[in-house]
Amino acid sequence: MKFEGTERYVATDELKLAVNAAMHTWHVKSTTKAHQGLYEYDAVSRLRDSQLGDPRVADVRHYIKPGKLWQAFDSDARAVLLIDEIDKADLEFPNDLLHELDRMEFHVYETGETVRAKHRPIIVITSNNEKELPDAFLRRCFFHYIAFPDRATLQRIVAVHYPNIAPDLCARALDMFFELRDVPALKKKPSTSELIDWLKLLLADHIPASALAERDPAKAIPPLYGALIKHEQDVQLLERLAFMHRRETARR
Repeated sequence: MKFEGTERYVATDELKLAVNAAMHTWHVKSTTKAHQGLYEYDAVSRLRDSQLGDPRVADVRHYIKPGKLWQAFDSDARAVLLIDEIDKADLEFPNDLLHELDRMEFHVYETGETVRAKHRPIIVITSNNEKELPDAFLRRCFFHYIAFPDRATLQRIVAVHYPNIAPDLCARALDMFFELRDVPALKKKPSTSELIDWLKLLLADHIPASALAERDPAKAIPPLYGALIKHEQDVQLLERLAFMHRRETARR
């Protein structure tokens, strides 16, 4: 789950109905096609089995693999379908699902059957806003934007990942993390996932809270900064800021 700059589109009734429901997660990639969420037909395996004389080739159903949408439709109780990071796919991907999501059914051409939802699933769709989604698709969605978490929320997130982290180390790390996010003109501000990775490195290297608390203000780059800063120009920016701080300090 992403916590910064992440959008959630909910194309269903009240999300509270999802409590204790079965969860089906469809992770979208750049190569993902909409039909893969419905089903996939393994024609190659069927051809191979026919050459080997396998009797299963008589029933094409043996070579049809239900996708995540089919699994959610076929659930005996109301299920939750998470379509994660839909904006990674091509522009036509959302539109290719409009008919199925509207009618809650789709046709399996190889068998001639129609798969209908036993119970209308709750569908949660996430986007990192890397590309615009089609208006026709957005009209069918309830939009919710998740803003970057405040300090208290981040502390709770850290506690989930590292329940035994020393409170002073967590506090000092968060201080440095938010100071870094406040630096103007950063190409990419560190996000929650970078914070979690950075803390993992701090713990692995046994870096104490005192090392963060006693950091020289003239050194703008934090220890193990590679987990937080992901662009060379941001490193150069911090180095310039550190140089300017040292020069101003020397003039006093």
